[in-house]
Amino acid sequence: MPEARVAIIGGSGFYQMDGLTDIEEARIETTPFGQPSDAIVIGTLDGVRVAFLPRHGRGHRLLPSELPARANVYALKTLGVEFIIAVCAVGSLRQQIEPRHLAVPDQLIDRTKGRPATFFGQGLTAHIAFAEPFCPVLRANLCQSAGQTDATVHDGGTLVVMEGPAFSTKAESNLYRSWEADLIVMTALPEAKLAREAEICYATLACVTDYDCWYEGHESVTAEMIVSNLAKTVEVAQRTVRLALSGLPTRRDCLCASALRDALITPLDIVPEETKSNLAPIIGKYIVGEPTGS
Repeated sequence: MPEARVAIIGGSGFYQMDGLTDIEEARIETTPFGQPSDAIVIGTLDGVRVAFLPRHGRGHRLLPSELPARANVYALKTLGVEFIIAVCAVGSLRQQIEPRHLAVPDQLIDRTKGRPATFFGQGLTAHIAFAEPFCPVLRANLCQSAGQTDATVHDGGTLVVMEGPAFSTKAESNLYRSWEADLIVMTALPEAKLAREAEICYATLACVTDYDCWYEGHESVTAEMIVSNLAKTVEVAQRTVRLALSGLPTRRDCLCASALRDALITPLDIVPEETKSNLAPIIGKYIVGEPTGS
């Protein structure tokens, strides 16, 4: 099985990563949570082995609600991934965050419905800390890297994750603004939660494409608008990602790397063997010696 330390999950319009060499394809046919969105392309980018996964599948076949997020994160974990840079198209809920700007949010509000959002269950309970949903180290790296491009970059902000696939009503859009949210998207969750459970550092590079529908005097968001504006920001997003690779720490000291240490509640000696086997890539280091959570 090929390996990569960094993964890029590309969203709408960000379907591949230019500049990859020594390319190989990992087609992981199945995981305990089904098949990933697509084959994972692994290559070398500026000396770093990188895995690229198109979130919606090649050709954008999958709705946000259909995304096999557990299979995607699980598959990346089996490849040795420690960092996920998630690139996505977002709507702006603030006038100063304009289309074609970049943003690196630091908070999330979950408005999704019925998406499987944990690897756990089946005899094993875990409760991760999620007060800071994005890795602060990776987030700071993305902000610094984006700042080296010619893009306008917004450091921080709250990202609302809605279910979709329809865009917001005006009432919903204004509700989110009243909550002091800054951006809106249909992905990022449960990806961010699952990455934390898998002890993978995760941060979002948000490409702003529209003003949702709250801004009087501006067109309401359409799929055509998103694709058009995103096409103009993909190149700067790719440059940001390349710059970020060189700034990754060689050793992870953030809390993401040990997120399960105090999260596993069930004594592992009573967890069904099938569950332990299925989750071995995620909990393997805690199975040794059968430690229990606090």
